[in-house]
Amino acid sequence: MASGVRTREDVLKFVDEQGVEIVNLWFTDILGRLKSLGITRDELKEAIHEGVGFDGSSVEGFVRIYESDLVALPDPSTFVLLPKSMGSRITGIMFCDTMNPDGSHYEGDPRHILRRTLEKAAEKGFSFKIGPELEYFYFKDCTQPRLLDVAGYFDVVPDDVGAEVRNQTISALQSMGVAVECGHHEVAPSQHEIDLKYAEALRMADCTMLYRYVVKEVAKQNGVYATFMPKPIAGQNGSGMHTHQSLFSGERNAFFEANAPYHLSKIGKSYLAGLLVHSREIALVTNQWVNSYKRLVPGYEAPVYISWGQKNRSALVRVPMYKPGKETSTRLEFRCPDPACNPYLAFAVMLAAGLKGVEGNFEPPAPVEEDIYCMTPEDRAKNGIATLPDSLYAAIEQTEKSQLVKDTLGEAMFSKFLSNKKVEWENYCIQVSDYELQKYLPVL
Repeated sequence: MASGVRTREDVLKFVDEQGVEIVNLWFTDILGRLKSLGITRDELKEAIHEGVGFDGSSVEGFVRIYESDLVALPDPSTFVLLPKSMGSRITGIMFCDTMNPDGSHYEGDPRHILRRTLEKAAEKGFSFKIGPELEYFYFKDCTQPRLLDVAGYFDVVPDDVGAEVRNQTISALQSMGVAVECGHHEVAPSQHEIDLKYAEALRMADCTMLYRYVVKEVAKQNGVYATFMPKPIAGQNGSGMHTHQSLFSGERNAFFEANAPYHLSKIGKSYLAGLLVHSREIALVTNQWVNSYKRLVPGYEAPVYISWGQKNRSALVRVPMYKPGKETSTRLEFRCPDPACNPYLAFAVMLAAGLKGVEGNFEPPAPVEEDIYCMTPEDRAKNGIATLPDSLYAAIEQTEKSQLVKDTLGEAMFSKFLSNKKVEWENYCIQVSDYELQKYLPVL
């Protein structure tokens, strides 16, 4: 990510030349939470070649206590320098692969799971490019969703604190080599979005983690709180991570066909069909929290109906309109993921689902261009339009039966992920909510 920095030697030279004091080694746990090991410049030379050991049993979803030793091995191509505005010390960051002590890849490393899925695509002659649109909210603090504005989509508000914080965030991301396409106010009050320029999926997963970190850090510096919680405000749109994706064969976009309807090739249509067919079973990974399913309800621009179209934003998959001369931009937009997912696992299961469609020559159903929210249940049934799971529990039931997710995550990670989600659901079910107290306490 840092200009000209690709190898271990490049990193060591850059760190010396720039006077970098601390290098943070980053990786994620099973849930996509960022983990960090900070090392000094003096320790870097050994660490960048051999990695840094840590106790994997203390990381959610990693190894059991009697097999706890793991190693965080830095990937030098991911080195970035934090902007000076984000700390008093000159600090670098590198993403890490999680390794076993014998030098083999740890099978439960989310980054390795995505890389393994990308290798399967490469065996078929494809690379996988992704462009996510991550939405988020700014609030006054983390205790209550107290708004900074009451603006809406693309609105410009005088003295808009959120817009200034968003612009500072864009500047910080660009200084770190993260390509940004645009930023704007979203539909809900105090809701924002910054779109990243599409890139190869592993790099984009790293960039997504960096994006979430920078959004929160810049907000904190400005005395506000940024959250990627999917549905923090009842009655308002939630935050999604619409994920644009395409397969490339060399420099050629494998989804593009000049004379086909929607300019979508056979590979593109089969990939689309794979996403639709497997959407219910991968939802637990793309939408992994109890709160995720408060967003996935009819209305509020949330895609709950398993269908596709071009202009239809009530559909699960959208095929953005083709612009002449922009063949490389032909893509599918998968609209259900939310920005609180683990991007490594989410990108992996999306790719796996699409590849299943390509392998099986799946045919998508007819596109739907009318507003599905306005259809009656009978109309939806007649058109064969099913729905995504409506709760974390329903999603668990779907994923538990999924061979595709099991194969993608690996048996051990699959089991750990399901166990974690079952515990979350059980903990949620025993809570007494404000809704229940307000509705029942005065009358029962």
